[in-house]
Amino acid sequence: MVGLPSCFEDELGHRTQDQNSQSGGAFEEIPIMQNATSRDPPLRHALAAEIRDACTDVGFFYIKNHGIPEEAIDVAISAAKQFFILPTETKMKLDIHATPNFKGYTALLGENTNPENKGDLHEGFDFGWEPIEAIDGSQVREDGSMTGANVWPGNLPGFREDVLAYYHAVVKLGQSLFPLFALALNLPENFFDDKVTKPAAVMRLLYYPPQPSRPLEGVQGIGAHTDYECFTILWQDNVPALQVMNIGGKWIDAAPIPGTLVLNLGDQFARWTNDVFKSTTHRAINASGRERYSMPLFFGTDYDVKLEPIPGCVTKDNPSKYEVVTAGDYVKSRLEATYAHSEVTV
Repeated sequence: MVGLPSCFEDELGHRTQDQNSQSGGAFEEIPIMQNATSRDPPLRHALAAEIRDACTDVGFFYIKNHGIPEEAIDVAISAAKQFFILPTETKMKLDIHATPNFKGYTALLGENTNPENKGDLHEGFDFGWEPIEAIDGSQVREDGSMTGANVWPGNLPGFREDVLAYYHAVVKLGQSLFPLFALALNLPENFFDDKVTKPAAVMRLLYYPPQPSRPLEGVQGIGAHTDYECFTILWQDNVPALQVMNIGGKWIDAAPIPGTLVLNLGDQFARWTNDVFKSTTHRAINASGRERYSMPLFFGTDYDVKLEPIPGCVTKDNPSKYEVVTAGDYVKSRLEATYAHSEVTV
């Protein structure tokens, strides 16, 4: 494990955390953060210290008191269920392979997040930033390599509005968390402001059928992987499936906790902090015998931002580990690899 970088030092050069107190990633449970939306300065600084510990040791934490109404969640997941029961041929008209920016429908085994596996046993529907008030739902934002419009089912009245309402609520939550991550790095609260002016936030609606009693070889709900963006904010139903790998190679359950969201760091934060913040490997295996639904939102930096190490996160003991790329090029390259195994239907 690397030592804390100079961005964890105060103005007198003192470490802001006792390095000996760190578990080095051999965690056994996922921490829970309270009051993530508080504006009270002492509470925010205390929370930032807790987030720092979680980001350096675990890369995952639960968020309580997140401020998103349960009604907004219920309406969105109800819309997702209506979509996934549509006939396959109807959903395939929105095939994600037919879009240049990876938006739309993914069929069972249509992606493969772990190259060692044969495919992921879930269905998905992906969409990105779009104002709810856009008249025809086709507004395109110029996002470089990820430019392109969302695609929407034409036979589900209210679907677009219902899922976008939840999407924008989670985006608002994500925007409020960036200042806390800055504080956790001992940086000014506005450090990330000019890097997230056009939120590169993509949401997925996910449906996991029950896995067969005798699991298919090389097939999991989602194979072991790290996420591509800064962080992911996940709503999961009450069916357990999510597992997180600690540094000892042990899978730790991220069991559903009512009233919480799960946040995990992604590769962009790992690159920005030169691996001081952890982008932790995780997977989903639905062995419950029941259907499972979840809604992750992947929140990244603007696609034209270069993923360069934050000052102080490259040291003699922790030399630079990554080539500098733009966020958009990095995300697109990872998505291309994820979908490369499945047949292109365009």
